[in-house]
Order: sequence, then structure tokens, then C-alpha cells
Amino acid sequence: MKITDLNVDELITTMGYELIDKQNSNKRKRAKVIGIKTGGVWIADKICKMLDISEGPGQLNIAYYRDDFDKIGLHPKVEPSKLNFEIENQHIILVDDVIFTGRTIRAAMNEIFDFGRPQSITLMCLIDREKRELPINPDILGLKVFIPNKKDIKLTGPSPLKLELFDTKR
Repeated sequence: MKITDLNVDELITTMGYELIDKQNSNKRKRAKVIGIKTGGVWIADKICKMLDISEGPGQLNIAYYRDDFDKIGLHPKVEPSKLNFEIENQHIILVDDVIFTGRTIRAAMNEIFDFGRPQSITLMCLIDREKRELPINPDILGLKVFIPNKKDIKLTGPSPLKLELFDTKR
């Protein structure tokens, strides 16, 4: 099966059930869900619906926290992050669509700590490309895939959610 033929909604549902199991076994207070724009927010929204979290997910835009401005520049339209809850002492579920080098997650965690000090962060990613530059790994994962260096993958949506392969600009 090609990666672009995967049923993304089924993967997200499986990840959601894994998260529910983890939360039940840890007996923690209810976690707050934060998605990294844009794909992570779409996934986080579905997770919030599964967990019946009425406030919905927080949204992080990590543009100002990236460490590669000199290579890619700043997107001309940067929207602010939106967190409709306190971070201090909360259990956070951080959601992204694709983890590759780990740098996006590092930037997201830096931004989260600017809002407060969470009690814990659980990382949930739909796709793992397994080419880490930083020691960051998801706690809950949809799928590990090998994608050649000349290709990239992204989640398109929000409806329907699909994975798309394309030639990289690197």
C-alpha cells in the first residue's frame, strides 16, 4: 500500500485510543491538547472530539521559534498561537503531523514553556520519518515510514485528511 492511500482517520482513531489507555493507566487529571499548525491542529481537533474536550485544542505557530530562519526565512503571514487555557502545571498532549529532525518539536516546547511550566508533555505524531537531529521521539505514533531524502510528506486537509508526497526543496 502506498502511503498516500493510508486511511488517516483510522490512524488518528488508533492514536486516540492509545492516548485514552495511557491517560487511564496514569490516573492523571485531564490533559490539555495543543496542535502545531497546521496539520497538528487538524489532528488535535479530532483527538479533542474523541476525548470529549469541549474547549478544543490550543494552536501553536512556531514560526518565531524556528532555528532555520537563515535558510527558509519567515513566512510572510504569521498568525499568533492561540491557547485558550493555562499551561502551568497541566498535562499537555502536543500533536504534530510529521516528525522528522525533531526541530519543530523543540521549537514547540520552547514556546509552550514561554506560556508556563507544564507538569508533563506527551508527544503524539501521525508520521515518523526517523531522521532525527535532536533526541526527541513521539510517545504516541501513527506510523513510521521511510521516505527518500528527495521527497517530503505533508498532511493535507482539513477535510478529508490525506497524506501527500512531493519533491523536496532541500
